[in-house]
Amino acid sequence: MKIFQNTTLTTTWSFDNMNTMVGVDEAGRGPVLGPLVVGICAIPTDDVGLLVEQGVRDSKDLSSKKRAEIERWFWNQATSAGWYGATVVITPERIDEALQGRGLNWLEVEAFQTAIGNLPKTESAEIITDACDVDANRFTQRIATGLSDWPWHNSTLVSEHKADETYPVVAMASILAKEERDRAMVQMSESHGFNVGSGYPSDPTTKAALHRLVLQNEIDEQVRWEWATTKRFWKQNRRGDVPVRGRKSSVQQRLFHEDESRIS
Repeated sequence: MKIFQNTTLTTTWSFDNMNTMVGVDEAGRGPVLGPLVVGICAIPTDDVGLLVEQGVRDSKDLSSKKRAEIERWFWNQATSAGWYGATVVITPERIDEALQGRGLNWLEVEAFQTAIGNLPKTESAEIITDACDVDANRFTQRIATGLSDWPWHNSTLVSEHKADETYPVVAMASILAKEERDRAMVQMSESHGFNVGSGYPSDPTTKAALHRLVLQNEIDEQVRWEWATTKRFWKQNRRGDVPVRGRKSSVQQRLFHEDESRIS
């Protein structure tokens, strides 16, 4: 099974002999619907001021219109100046598998490792990640352990809480991640034929969509089955044991057969 979907959105890398700043952040950790996305961007250290001039800051502090404008500007820069950007998309199925196993923190470690490990350049890089663990140093060490040939020449790796509020390069990564996730949610609404909202449990549109996504005989693949929101919804609105992705309980099988017999 493919663990992650990788999207690299630049074709050039033109600063091999320059010091590089790399930012890594995620979007979509909390939603009940859709993917979790990790974004990464790498630019020459001397270009960080351009991010500030453009108004780059934590994606949560920007309107959707402003995020889209900044993302377009970034990809224009990527084309003209050789900046690097990419996203790692983690499906709800993979999230459920992680929650049945080592947990979400380890899944994010793996996704951050994937994003950093795909960098075209592995020297003279200052890598800063937004810490997804209550222990930021532990998060750093776990990422480093899985990176090939780490430590890289003349490079550093550090994780900090709220790094997207401190470092423009991390904020830019958060924007790339957020925009990629938002596109996934729009595509989900279009493919299903109804609005699923933002995917967050507090969104009234998402709450309404759950009635069409969590059915007695089927839960949509874009729902995070292991999420407390999903389990609570099932217990309040459906019958039988809460389903587990990948298998059916005997009670659940019986209910499916009963439903099928009534339909036939």
